[in-house]
Amino acid sequence: QVQLVESGGGLVQPGGSLRLSCAASGRNFNGAAMGWFRQAPGKEREFVAAIKWSGGSRSYADSVQGRFTISKDTFKGMVYLQMNSLKTEDTAVYYCAAGMGLITSRVRDGAEYDYWGQGTQVTVSS
Repeated sequence: QVQLVESGGGLVQPGGSLRLSCAASGRNFNGAAMGWFRQAPGKEREFVAAIKWSGGSRSYADSVQGRFTISKDTFKGMVYLQMNSLKTEDTAVYYCAAGMGLITSRVRDGAEYDYWGQGTQVTVSS
């Protein structure tokens, strides 16, 4: 059974940092793209970042480019999202997702992902 379990969310002040973790288990993720998405209250889910499980190609949303960094540790089965210079508009539930065989050009489309975690709340507020 595939499981994606996020952790690391919380309350942080504007300008602060958080690191989200996603523990992936239950199958071989070779060839997959691992993505982070977020959904704020009253808004649609949006793409944040993605990384290829094999090779490490990265993609970012324009809104987080230069502030967020996605990384992975395939030996530990982990995907991370380092979030710096956080803004109030980054407040959302953050989800980890896995898309099997997903090519780089499609990683921004949440509908292309096969597995999702339960989400972790990130609140940026003073």
